[in-house]
Amino acid sequence: MMKRGAGMEDVHLHLKNLGFTDLEAKCLHVLAESGTQTGYEIAKHLGVSRSNVYSALQKLAEKGAVLTSHGEPTHYQSVPIEEIGERIEAELQASIRYVKAHMPKQDAHRSEYFSLEGDAKVIERIRTELKKAKEEALCDLWSEEAQLLKEELRLVPTQGVRLLVSTIGEVELPNGVHLFPHGREDGVQGRNGRKFTLLIDRKLAIIGTRGGDEPTLVMLTEHPAMVELLLNNFFRDVVIHELLQDMGTKLEDKYGKNFKKIIQKYTEAKEKDIMPAGVGKSLEGKFNEGKSPEGKRKKKK
Repeated sequence: MMKRGAGMEDVHLHLKNLGFTDLEAKCLHVLAESGTQTGYEIAKHLGVSRSNVYSALQKLAEKGAVLTSHGEPTHYQSVPIEEIGERIEAELQASIRYVKAHMPKQDAHRSEYFSLEGDAKVIERIRTELKKAKEEALCDLWSEEAQLLKEELRLVPTQGVRLLVSTIGEVELPNGVHLFPHGREDGVQGRNGRKFTLLIDRKLAIIGTRGGDEPTLVMLTEHPAMVELLLNNFFRDVVIHELLQDMGTKLEDKYGKNFKKIIQKYTEAKEKDIMPAGVGKSLEGKFNEGKSPEGKRKKKK
């Protein structure tokens, strides 16, 4: 039986990634480890049937991965892995070139809404889209995601792409990145995770959440409505950032920190529909004009 050495399973996995079957990978490993062998010796070493081993060796010979001797019994020898790798790489590159040249061109416009789930898939997709940016990337990120994407963000300006990043939380980004510390508070992330957005070339909108109790999730779309929404939202934050830089104390005195007084005026209505401050009291005063105190207390029957 074949003894399992350290890293052997990983070698088999990567051989299978290169297009070899599990048994073919094992045969190659035995030949690389033990040198020239007969089919019988390989079968005994692996603890599998000779017929299956002979079939695998024949396939390997057809692929040019093993050499066979003349005479009885036939001996097999593995081609050096460097040669195997070079041949596979050349074949793969040739196939890629052919497919690129002859594959029907699809409509790349993604007006539908597509989703990806899982941290590795989401981060890899964002990294890929940042690398594909041609003119501009607008990113609204928490410090955790900005740190995770730091290398990709560093490379974006080197591609001749304008990069603007709005962040929540402290983070240091490389030179060439226009950084706008976010006006929103970073104390509460919520159980649904940290929300982030990216807008690539004013064409691709990426909206996602990461962290919290839910799995990492992202939505991608080129729908004009969503693109416009992210664009307006991003530059609104840029405008607020500039205003706070120039007039921060005056604005905070009048409108409260992070403009809370304005927000509360429209989100904390107590009795009636949302109205500007003072309107409700004014209407109530007019409604009660001319009524006596008794009339005000009188209930309808």
